[in-house]
Formats: sequence, C-alpha cells, structure tokens
Amino acid sequence: MDPIPYIEDSFLSKIFVKYRTLSLQYWWSKETVAVVTGANKGIGFAFVKRLAQLGLTVILTSRDVIKGQAAVDSLKAENLHVEYCQLDISDLRSVSDFAFWISHKFGGLDILVNNAGVSFNEINTNSVEHAETVIETNFYGPKLLIEALLPFFRRSATDSSRILNISSQLGLLSKVKNPKLREMLADEENLSENMIEKMVANFIGSVKKGTWKEEGWPEVWTDYSVSKLALNTYSKILAKRYESDNMKVNCFCPGFTRTSMTSGLGNHTADEAAKLGVSIVLLPHDQLPSGKFFKWSSGLYSKL
Repeated sequence: MDPIPYIEDSFLSKIFVKYRTLSLQYWWSKETVAVVTGANKGIGFAFVKRLAQLGLTVILTSRDVIKGQAAVDSLKAENLHVEYCQLDISDLRSVSDFAFWISHKFGGLDILVNNAGVSFNEINTNSVEHAETVIETNFYGPKLLIEALLPFFRRSATDSSRILNISSQLGLLSKVKNPKLREMLADEENLSENMIEKMVANFIGSVKKGTWKEEGWPEVWTDYSVSKLALNTYSKILAKRYESDNMKVNCFCPGFTRTSMTSGLGNHTADEAAKLGVSIVLLPHDQLPSGKFFKWSSGLYSKL
C-alpha cells in the first residue's frame, strides 16, 4: 500500500522532497485509533476512507445517526472496516458520552481530525444571521471535544498523538483589519484561551449591535472566518502548551474543495484534499512539526 499517493501538485511535491523517508516508514498499525468528526460526507468522509485504506482503526462520527451509519455501510461495502459513533460536537452531553465510549471501547485514541463545521453562506454572500451557531460549532465544538479527549490521547517517548483541525485561510491573521485585534493575536507570548473567547464574544456582540462591518472583522464569510480565526489561534496555544508532551497540533486548509459547503464548486475533490491531509497527519513523529498551518497550494506550511 502507498502511504502517500503521488499527485501532481507543487505543494505535495515539496512534502515529498522534505519528507522523502515517509514512504519507508509505517509507524501506524491496526492498533492506531483515529477519530474523524463530521464524517458522513465530503472531506470528513474522504479522510475516513483514506485512513481505513491505510490500515488504521477509524471511527466515523456524525451528528445524524442515519446518515452516519449509511456512510459506514458504504465503506464496509468496499471491504473497509470502520467504526461508528454518534457525536454532536456542539452538545456537551454528546461529547461526554463519546469520550466515555472511546475510552472504554478502545482505551484511548492517537489521532483526532476535527472536520465538523458549518457555514450558512453561499459562495458570493456574506450574512451573519447564524453567527452564534457558526461560532459554537466551528470553534467551541472542536475545543470542547479536544478538552474532553485530552486524557485519552496515547502518547509515548517514541510516538506522538496528533490533532489536525480542518480550518481555512479565511481565518488567518492577515484577514483581520482591526489593528488592536491584530496586535493582540500577534502577541504569542501572552495569548490565552480567555482572550480568544473574549474576541468571539465581542464579535457576537457587534453582530447583535449591527456594527460588525465597520469594526475590522474579516470581510469574506465573516462569521465563518472569525470561527476559523479563533480555531487557528486556539491550535497555536495548544501546540505550545504540549510541545514537550508528544502532542502535535496543526491546522489544515483544504483549499477550494468541491463539497456541499461550496455548492459543488471547487478546484479539486474531497478525496484529493483528504489524501494531502492524511499525508500530513501521518508524517513520522520526528518529522511532523507542530503549531503549523498547512495550506493546499501555497508552500509547505506557515506559522499559525
């Protein structure tokens, strides 16, 4: 089996050059447990399929049980063994139940791919009508799940647990026009979770007051962009906190991918995006960086 399929793309080529030993190293096995959220379709489903093809034990999760089970059944029809568990990352009880389930059924996990997310905007629209739901799902959801699962990640001196948060370049600091906010987020030494939560609370407040347009928030898919800005910043904090504890935390922007969120528009398929994302999350322990923002087509990675 090929751990990383060759794709004609400058970004992928750089990965192959920098990490050419990857094709010779298979650090994972059937005992390696990977969890993918929001995985009944799109990029999440493609992640599950690719990881299962590579022989890991993969847990497909979804908010909708019927859709999730149908996705699992379709993979089993291809002779791929995938486990299923219902999970709504925006619901505390659901997250707690999932953490209990995985700890008792598998004893823990090794990889978490936070893919679940929502957007209520069409490609060329920018409404913030559902801003609270977007923030709760795209930022607080992954945060809640990570915090619940942290005690169950299996870390050792020779291997690392991995968290890959599916994000977007729309949430990069360069998209923020407000100078005070940019200054705060650029101050890496003093960044805290409390500061991120204050930022998103201020954003929701400006939406309710109708002042968000003039306050320097990202101008494209504003609520989605702010949710990913918060997620990127939180990922940076986690990566720094666990840098000496064999926990690698990164973000991955799959680029303009053909999914339901983009109404089927895009430059590449969910399978192509997932192959690249899986190639990142499966890099050998000593060659996988942490605290990085991987992007589909503009270089290997950048700082978060």
